[in-house]
Amino acid sequence: MDSKISKADDILQKMLSEKRLKSVEDKRVGSEVFDTITLKTLYKLANDGYIHRLNGAISTGKEANVFTGIDKNDNFVAVKIYRVTTSDFKKMQTYIQGDPRFRIRTTNKRQLINAWVNKEFRNLQRADEAGVKVPKPIVAKNNILVMEYIGDEEGDAALPMRHSDIKNPEELLNKVINNMKLLYTKAGLVHGDLSSYNILIQDNEPVIIDISQGMTKDHPIAEELLNRDIENITKDFKKLGVKISAKEIRSEIIDLKS
Repeated sequence: MDSKISKADDILQKMLSEKRLKSVEDKRVGSEVFDTITLKTLYKLANDGYIHRLNGAISTGKEANVFTGIDKNDNFVAVKIYRVTTSDFKKMQTYIQGDPRFRIRTTNKRQLINAWVNKEFRNLQRADEAGVKVPKPIVAKNNILVMEYIGDEEGDAALPMRHSDIKNPEELLNKVINNMKLLYTKAGLVHGDLSSYNILIQDNEPVIIDISQGMTKDHPIAEELLNRDIENITKDFKKLGVKISAKEIRSEIIDLKS
């Protein structure tokens, strides 16, 4: 094995030895996630101190797996690894084309994923600077994004809103709307896939995640995406007993009075 990936491969072997990948299917998925280039990237990030240890998966999906990582200072970090073999490249091209920040004219899948990771990093950075509650981005390299860990001091990850016990849904809705407003008016972005799946609850505060498809608000389809986000949030909170309309949420976000 190439000596350059030995350190990263040690991380993977540690995962295997601790039996976090138990079944044949788990191991197949593991090989899809940890291909040679990904291992080399992990080596580079480990060598730079961003990842000292990689623990179990927080979430797994068709396009990416998110792992609990520990950096050189023993702080928890979230490590999101996009999978080249199973990502939806047509969707990625749709959300990247027309974004003035990216001039991608390639059908190369790995280059497209690298641009997608960079897009998520920049969206998180832009949102964070605008005061939106999102995981703070730390570093993006190739198909790997390292960001702030959303969870407790013991390493237990925060749950999505959909799986959380919401004690005061009206108060939470106000916080979600405020974040959507900051994202739109201050960061100049529309999330594009916002729902109770993409909002984590940490200490009763909503944290917006998975913003890779986020568009600038002057993008041709930004209005459509904003309406979709609003409809999703309206439905999610109606299920929690909150009486509110999509029109009311929209007026709060866009702030028509101003």
